[in-house]
Amino acid sequence: MEWRGRRQSNNVEDQRGASMGGSPFGRGGGFRIPVGGGGRRGGGIGIGGIVVILIVCWIAGINPLTLLSGGDIGLQAPSSQQTTGGAPADDDTTAFVRTVLAETEDTWNGIFQANGQRYQEPTLVLFSGQVSSACGFASSATGPFYCPGDHKLYLDTDFFRELEQRFDAAGDFAEAYVIAHEVGHHVQNLLGILPRFNQARQRMSETEANQMSVRVELQADCFAGVWGKFTEQRGILERGDLEEALNAAQQIGDDTLQKRSQGYVVPESFNHGTSAQRMRWFQRGFDSGDIKTCDTFSGDV
Repeated sequence: MEWRGRRQSNNVEDQRGASMGGSPFGRGGGFRIPVGGGGRRGGGIGIGGIVVILIVCWIAGINPLTLLSGGDIGLQAPSSQQTTGGAPADDDTTAFVRTVLAETEDTWNGIFQANGQRYQEPTLVLFSGQVSSACGFASSATGPFYCPGDHKLYLDTDFFRELEQRFDAAGDFAEAYVIAHEVGHHVQNLLGILPRFNQARQRMSETEANQMSVRVELQADCFAGVWGKFTEQRGILERGDLEEALNAAQQIGDDTLQKRSQGYVVPESFNHGTSAQRMRWFQRGFDSGDIKTCDTFSGDV
């Protein structure tokens, strides 16, 4: 990625080095990259069948993606005031994260404005070890996640090292994909998709909720692909960047992760999608650059 020298976002809280008491006990509703635990830079849910699909459609009323082309998308005010916590540390990783976040802001501000709506920019929290959010405490092992309760993304930047060393998914655009995926959850939150899912899953079995979760996560992958298309149009991408993102999507598919950790797969436990699904939906968003192609709630995924 040609990311150096570009605008950097101010919507970053750097909490690295801050001490916290207590023990992490989970996110209580966060949406994350499912890796359990970091890339080079050079210089969080399923439909069990047609009945559940009909329930979700009834809850949503209409396809949520059509709301951007007219009508009220039900933007929610953040539960707490957005702060930046002072200037983040002046290091290469922080500069990269702030630049990628700024690129997502430019993309989604443009998409929302083109449809007569206002995009509410999320805050990205950098932490080390563990962190407290509106979704509860989380540790680095949680991986990057988005909390709908405070409209914030949470990232321990050591995750990038693990992404490269443990999951063989090196590359700055692989890292950018991780951030863009979590921003995709924020977009879903603004569209009302996450609140509807959280309401619906209370009436679902665990298997049904996992199947619905897959659709939510694949849509966030597709939204990340849409962002990737806009970065390409701005001339930021370099040769091999798309392949880096697709490789990352492959390496963190549920089937690949389960094969790596336990030697076999349990499809009914999938909640983020297979490697093939994650790659396909990112590619779909990237090819189209249009979020209306990201309808993972109709038909097969």
